[in-house]
Amino acid sequence: MKTLQNLIKNFQIRMLVKSALVIVTSFIGTLCFADNPIIQTKYTADPAPMVYNDTVFLYTSHDEDDAFGFKMLNWMLYTSTDMVNWTERGIIAGVKEPYRTFTWADGHSAWAPQCVARNGKFYLYCPTIHQGKMAIGVAVSNSPYGPFADAIGKPLIYRSNPGDYDPTVFIDDDARLPDGQGQAYMYWGGNGPCYYAKLNEDMISISGEIHVASIDFTGTPPEASFTEGPWIWKKNNHYYLAWASRCCPEGIGYAMSDSPTGPWKCKGTIMDPDGRSSGNHPGIIDYKGNSYVFGFNYAILKQTMSKHNERRSICVEKMTYNNDGSIQKLPWWSAKGVQQIGTLNPYVKNEAETMAYSEGLKTEFATEWERNIPWDKGKKIADRLFVTAIHNGDYIKLQGVDFSYGAISVEVSVASLYGGMIEIHADKIDGPIIGTIDINTSGEGDIWKSISVPVNDIKGIHDLFFVFRGEKDLFNFDWWKFNSK
Repeated sequence: MKTLQNLIKNFQIRMLVKSALVIVTSFIGTLCFADNPIIQTKYTADPAPMVYNDTVFLYTSHDEDDAFGFKMLNWMLYTSTDMVNWTERGIIAGVKEPYRTFTWADGHSAWAPQCVARNGKFYLYCPTIHQGKMAIGVAVSNSPYGPFADAIGKPLIYRSNPGDYDPTVFIDDDARLPDGQGQAYMYWGGNGPCYYAKLNEDMISISGEIHVASIDFTGTPPEASFTEGPWIWKKNNHYYLAWASRCCPEGIGYAMSDSPTGPWKCKGTIMDPDGRSSGNHPGIIDYKGNSYVFGFNYAILKQTMSKHNERRSICVEKMTYNNDGSIQKLPWWSAKGVQQIGTLNPYVKNEAETMAYSEGLKTEFATEWERNIPWDKGKKIADRLFVTAIHNGDYIKLQGVDFSYGAISVEVSVASLYGGMIEIHADKIDGPIIGTIDINTSGEGDIWKSISVPVNDIKGIHDLFFVFRGEKDLFNFDWWKFNSK
């Protein structure tokens, strides 16, 4: 990981660039942008964003920290309401204990998922391995947060075809069914043609035959050719099909059609292949008046290892349509990312695993038990997802925090290991310190305590940096909250 000195230097350079934006926008407010990759505490890939109840739910696959090839055992969920600060929600399904959603799966290879909502339920379509061959399962939940349970107890797609992976599901509002909702389609495929089929109203069974999507690549560059990872959506009466293109490296190609079943005409690439990443995988949404494309790179891995391994990190960029519906080509994933939409409320309990960016940290899930006698842990008190692996110089960045009512104190929930401090800096990593939290106990890593300290008054919209100080493993961090006057 970077040293604190290098981090400060990098942030100073970045702030010089941002200062020009502040001058230009002094009458309309400061423009705040995200940092790519958007998730740093885990390796994530295959982004599948879903907009529901004014929130972006980002379902992902998960590369293990020790992966060299594809070592993927579960599916993760992250959420955001501003496209910049993302909150980890934990593992929502998997193929291996203790998160084995599909008991028929071989216990490895939790590949690219997608979740869709229908009739108050949420359906998660997941490719994995069954008896050594590719299969696509479907899990269901009453909540977008999960947990998800196997809907049918067997694969939805299983036909000994090695290309049966990477499903994408779309509900067409122009093809009405008796329930008053649209016809659902599932597309999928890799290392061969792209397949599609209709789904029945129950969303857990196939209607009719499986077809091969007809895509016309005439006049388009080889960089746009179909490889895997399709994503289907609709905008302004145009149907779109995007995919990871021309392996390897992979870019993002796309096609347009007047029908959800094609025929499709390839229009080129949304993003050309780039040698900085062997793979890619599109996930595309509209949110709060903007269009976004998600994919991944290897930027977090390359901070620590020069050798290429399958430890990927999700990125996002704003996407722009032309008047004819075609999509403007993007350069490679930027370090700047996308502009923040809205602000973060500091006066409610914010999970520590909510971050715009972080350095050196991990997240962990644990169950807290009531303390009775040594051999009896007692009743369950709570499940916690928290920030851990905290060392000197590590930090959490939060972007666009709105202190409209000022602040007089901050409260945090921590469980001490060796103890340490949290310095809260405003606007940049070495900016003014508005408060310092001293965690002066040690050896109590399973006992959670709330600590409240006064802070210097702060008003307006600011970035915050929780910078950690101390030696060894400092403490675990669960949540934080500011109090106003």
